[in-house]
Amino acid sequence: MNSERTREPDSAKEVVFSANGKISELPQVTELPVAERMGVTFARACQLAKLKIHTIGDAFFYTPSRYEDRRDIRQIGMLKKGESALVLGEVIGVKIKRFRSSRKFVCEVLIKDESGELYCQWWNQTWPADVFRRADKAILFGKVTRGGAKIQFVVQEYEILRDDRDIRLSTGRIVPVYPLTEGMTQRWLRGFISGVLKRFLQDLPEGEKYDEKWGFPGRREAIEQLHYPSLPGNEERARQRLAMDELLEMQLEIQKRRQRLRQLAHGITCPGDNHLIKPFLRELPFTLTQGQMEVLREIRADFNSGIPMRRLLQGDVGSGKTVTAACCALMLIEGDYNVVLMAPTEVLASQHARTFRKWFDPLGVPVRLWTGRIKQEEDLLSLATETHHTGKSGIVIGTHALIENTFQIDRLGLVIIDEQHKFGVEQRERLLKKGSRPHLLVMTATPIPRTLGLTVYGELDTSCIRQMPQGRGTVRTFLRNRDKSEEIWNFAKSQLEKGRQIYVIYPLIDESSKPDIRAVEKEFLSISARIAPYKAGLLHGRMKGEEKDYIMSQFAGNQVQVLVSTSVVEVGVDVPNATVMIIENAECFGLAQLHQLRGRIGRGKENSYCILLMGIDKEESWRRLKILEESRDGFRIAEEDLKQRGPGDFLGERQHGAPMFRFANLIYDYNLIQEARKLALAKVNSTGIFNGENEGIGYE
Repeated sequence: MNSERTREPDSAKEVVFSANGKISELPQVTELPVAERMGVTFARACQLAKLKIHTIGDAFFYTPSRYEDRRDIRQIGMLKKGESALVLGEVIGVKIKRFRSSRKFVCEVLIKDESGELYCQWWNQTWPADVFRRADKAILFGKVTRGGAKIQFVVQEYEILRDDRDIRLSTGRIVPVYPLTEGMTQRWLRGFISGVLKRFLQDLPEGEKYDEKWGFPGRREAIEQLHYPSLPGNEERARQRLAMDELLEMQLEIQKRRQRLRQLAHGITCPGDNHLIKPFLRELPFTLTQGQMEVLREIRADFNSGIPMRRLLQGDVGSGKTVTAACCALMLIEGDYNVVLMAPTEVLASQHARTFRKWFDPLGVPVRLWTGRIKQEEDLLSLATETHHTGKSGIVIGTHALIENTFQIDRLGLVIIDEQHKFGVEQRERLLKKGSRPHLLVMTATPIPRTLGLTVYGELDTSCIRQMPQGRGTVRTFLRNRDKSEEIWNFAKSQLEKGRQIYVIYPLIDESSKPDIRAVEKEFLSISARIAPYKAGLLHGRMKGEEKDYIMSQFAGNQVQVLVSTSVVEVGVDVPNATVMIIENAECFGLAQLHQLRGRIGRGKENSYCILLMGIDKEESWRRLKILEESRDGFRIAEEDLKQRGPGDFLGERQHGAPMFRFANLIYDYNLIQEARKLALAKVNSTGIFNGENEGIGYE
């Protein structure tokens, strides 16, 4: 088990279901202060606090980092040279031997059992002479270096057992090894947690009883097996049982939120008459795919259901989510409602505004841009309410500035959030509360792994566009070492000569202490010289908004042929003429991020080429990045990225509200998550659990 699962809980409250299915709190044994109840010293209490052990519940759930199988303790007289073994004996002598012929020395601790004596050795170390005392009982693991009459043993691990309880807890069984803090020993913590279990575990309610098909132990037994598994593998069954408790509690909360939304919130209905959508679709230079049409049918049904829509729209890069969102916006605008679209960066918000104006201006639908920079230049209050006073509904596109108090809008019917993983749940809720029960459409081009889809996004209905638009060229990906740079740039120049454009992506803005990692500002000058007479443009996150807009407009208009940038172009940038992307130090990026970056090319009819350049040639990085060379399946890449980086890195620091578990593993526990969701749905549907709270549904 991984010690990283040990986390401070958000709440120590225990819940069960009574006969009528209502949630009731159990006796709060888990909330009792552990240091006070166990009578430890102030110094020990401080050490426990460093381990985040504050309550009885924290001690119950303090997960060992690993286990040692100490059931096979060998008799000293049976040891043979070359074997590794675990021995238990009594200390009968300690000495340090020095060798005149060299500066080497060895500390020897002589122990015995009923079968013989053993010289336990620590080479060039004196501290064991201060630790071991005559008559101590000790358990030691190491390797036999000499057999015969004087058996010698180089010690790798040891533990001194001060009393019978230590011997009982630390020998003849599978023994937990806990994460420690300075000044604390395994012997003390093992005894302490054992004491907590003995005194308080019987007061812990058993909680939920799961189907026998899972073979889970009871809750109290699971906690016992978590610390002292009776057989190898029992600790994993215990973890799964406790993980199921966590997942069920989370899924119940998700289903309660969904039920509150259905029972309390009456959604905006907008049948519409297609007077905007029909001419919009007629003038598009392409036809919507079957996947897009299916999604639009699902969304129109949501709009007419009388319940505020909460829907996640997934679609791989280039699959056509933006035009789908535009159709959704027009459905609401036809019903005289306003729409807000929030994007994570000013670059993306500005591009969306240009795209929507191109689409909506012929329809007479106002499109407004609202970012932090525009707030300093215009009277945004009048801008935000302009559509209401003119009698024309429209769309406001912006960044995080939309959630500030200065932004107000009348008749808000739909909130669209692009690249949801860049925002937090709280930010989403604040924007929803700008209106009265508006619909919500969350879009992401980062495919959501199945486990995250059932947890982080579990309260959202899900739609997916899996088809790519026809008439686009293929995208090929190549993984190369930096020593291939010259031939790569020769190829890039050949593409420039054909009239194509190029992205060159770097992980850093400025140089760092690591010479192998290149930075965009330094490399920009050399690239400009290399591609002459073609023109290069520089783009990164520290540039002013006006500069970013200017460079992007120059690149979009082909006045700049090579865009040298950081990952600020990761989302939304759409330049169909760009057919090459060179990503320097590709090993510095996550798989999902690289897949997003790659999505900036292949948006036109020509074939495109993504070249991943390895700055540091490591086998692990090479193996990790090979999946991008082999696959363009965003879902497969997302699953692999989740395995490699974990949910915290995958979601990013901004994704507040993401679940943090002690036991559940969002990478491998998909079956448990599914079962917990089924159980929660059954409980909510059969018992009508509902407390009338409005929290977290975004309609007040």
